[in-house]
Amino acid sequence: MAGGKLSARQKMINLMYLVFIAMMAMNMSKEVLSAFGLMEAKFADANASTADRNELLLADLKEKSSEKPKEFSVPAARAQQTEIASDKFYKYIETLKQDLLREGNYKIDPETGKLPFEQMDKTDILDEAWFTGDRLTKKGQEVISQIEAYKTSILEVLSKDESYRGTAEDFKKTFSIDKVENKDGKKIDWLNYHFQGFPAIASYTKLTAMQNDVRVAQANMLNLFLGKVVTEATTLNNYKAIVLADKSAFFAGEKFQGRVVIGKYANVPPVKLMVQGQEVDLSKAIDSSGAATLDFNVGNVGEHEIKGEFTFIENGKELPIPIQANYVVVPRPNSATISADKMNVVYRGVANPMTISFAGVPDNKVSASGQGLSKVGGQGKYVVNAGSGKEMTINVTATLDDGSKASDSKTFRIKDIPAPTGKIAGQIGVVKLPKRNVEIGTVGAELKDFVFDLPIVVTSFKIKVPGQPTVNVAGTKMNAQAKSAIKKARRGDNITIFDISAKIQGNAKYRLQNVSPVVVEVTSN
Repeated sequence: MAGGKLSARQKMINLMYLVFIAMMAMNMSKEVLSAFGLMEAKFADANASTADRNELLLADLKEKSSEKPKEFSVPAARAQQTEIASDKFYKYIETLKQDLLREGNYKIDPETGKLPFEQMDKTDILDEAWFTGDRLTKKGQEVISQIEAYKTSILEVLSKDESYRGTAEDFKKTFSIDKVENKDGKKIDWLNYHFQGFPAIASYTKLTAMQNDVRVAQANMLNLFLGKVVTEATTLNNYKAIVLADKSAFFAGEKFQGRVVIGKYANVPPVKLMVQGQEVDLSKAIDSSGAATLDFNVGNVGEHEIKGEFTFIENGKELPIPIQANYVVVPRPNSATISADKMNVVYRGVANPMTISFAGVPDNKVSASGQGLSKVGGQGKYVVNAGSGKEMTINVTATLDDGSKASDSKTFRIKDIPAPTGKIAGQIGVVKLPKRNVEIGTVGAELKDFVFDLPIVVTSFKIKVPGQPTVNVAGTKMNAQAKSAIKKARRGDNITIFDISAKIQGNAKYRLQNVSPVVVEVTSN
């Protein structure tokens, strides 16, 4: 047929095919442009909701900073730094979008509020503004400089704490402007790869997506700063090596007997232990509680110093913790041994177990007194129920073999029970859960790494779903109103559970500190 002469009818059929194919191409082009427009609208909505969540998180940090400056003033200050840098860069991207609309003479429909997606097919707007040959124009270089400036500002904040490293690495990946490999395997500049030769609506959508990256990165950092207190409380840097002697004074010629522990008997296996310049065999010295047993000659009468070093592994690196303490060798008893079984302080609201003894004196010849102190049976066993005030003193009197009396006393700090940590479905801090798991989840609270195992009962809480009013809930389970709000959450939304009210089971009179909130990122509908 190709070699013969075409009839008028065949020419008409061929022409109709050409028109049909052209119409299909035009329709496909419009569908693609519309798809970009719809995607841009979704990014814009997400940016607005994420900005609202960020405002709530920042407000929460500021409030905590005023209430507990010691714990939250530094994280709040860092959050404000990231907010300033993020807002500045976000607004700069917005100027690029407005320039694109102005140069293309694109107008937003006043009735629908939408851009003319199907008309935004020009590819020369940014090509002429940002690129010249194989180089960038002054404007193109400005875009790259603004991205670099934003990255520098954020990474400067994240470099101030080792625990931020993971977030910093994710941030660098998100805003990387390294060269990109195209479909031909050739590496080209980041700006050319993402913006050169694309229709205006595609470039406009990519800029909105970049704004979304800014808001999401800001949300991640705010959540990081809110959880920073927990990180600082659990890191081994906040523990101290404590020498607990079996008694605080020894007779000349005796062996020193005691234990070296980390903080509050943390069960953390060390990799090395040095005491008095000698390495200790860990296989023989470390017990199940993480304490190291010491056994060496105490020396002559007088005051002596114990020096050494525990070595642990944290975040893949060696973490040395120095050991430093003193003991006294005496010819005969002249001081008492008073040590809290749990910690160097006593806590209000709980029965603090305590062992009280007097070196070289039987338990039945030792008496102790102090506010809230009572004997509970067993050799040297007492409990302290601390009352008001910041300190309490325990006085000890011993009757020696010759009938004379020896007395000693020690002052302990009184501290309140620390603030509990909120949790849902057994998880704390910032968690990821399907929407259904949030609806059926149980809201609870726990005392993270506290020396006492206290049962905490949640009585009420509030839940905030993006775009929905705050819901008050009594008890530990979501009520119908809360479930209704959760059903409206979308994937990627951050649901905040806060103002969690809790009490100690069996001790409703004691008023616990504010429970930390839980932030749930919805992973699926």
